[in-house]
This record gives sequence, C-alpha cells and structure tokens, in this order.
Amino acid sequence: MGYILWIFGFTGSHRFYYGKKISGVIWFCTFGLFLVGWLIDLFLIPGMDRQADYKYIQGQYDYSVAWLLLVFLGLFGAHRFYIGKYWTGALYLFTGGLLTIGWLYDLFTINEQIDHLHLKKR
Repeated sequence: MGYILWIFGFTGSHRFYYGKKISGVIWFCTFGLFLVGWLIDLFLIPGMDRQADYKYIQGQYDYSVAWLLLVFLGLFGAHRFYIGKYWTGALYLFTGGLLTIGWLYDLFTINEQIDHLHLKKR
C-alpha cells in the first residue's frame, strides 16, 4: 500500500499513511520537497513500513482499505462509512468532505481513529 500512495507522494500521502504527520505536511506544502524527497522515499518505504507494523495494531478494520477509501473517495465519506461512522459519512457525502476540511482532518487522524476503534473492541 505504501508504494501505491508513494505515486501520489508529492502530496505526502504515503508519509501520512505511515504515521509521519509532520513530514507529511512538509511534503504536502513543498510538493514532496520539490520531488527530491519524494524520490528518496522510494528507498525509505521498507523501513517506514516496518516501523508502522510495530506501531499500528491489526483488528476489525484494515488500515490499507481505509486509506484507499480516504485517498480516492474521501470527499464522499467512503472511509467513514467503512469504519462505521455512518452519520459523519453521510455528512461528508453531502458536503464534499465538509468542504475538504474534514477530509484534511482525516488525512491526519485516520490511523488514530482506527486504533481507537480497535482498542474499543477489546
């Protein structure tokens, strides 16, 4: 999944996926550090993937599915429907991801939202 998001890495999406929010914002604002950092990340993804495996627990919801839905259908709330947040999913559907502000919020917090749901089910 990290390599798929790396294709859009100039937006920082792969860094958000791996839980690296600060560098994700930097990549987002600088077009992947002017594409140089984006190319270097191609070689750093295996290490980031190993770190994420230790950090994020597996459970009922798959992080990769949630991220795919967020990246490609997030403005329609598909990722929120997937994780069982039906009311906000409907709200995103009718408001374009709360005019993209909610979508950006989820870009920063989707991993933590899924972690919270996994811990809540325990």
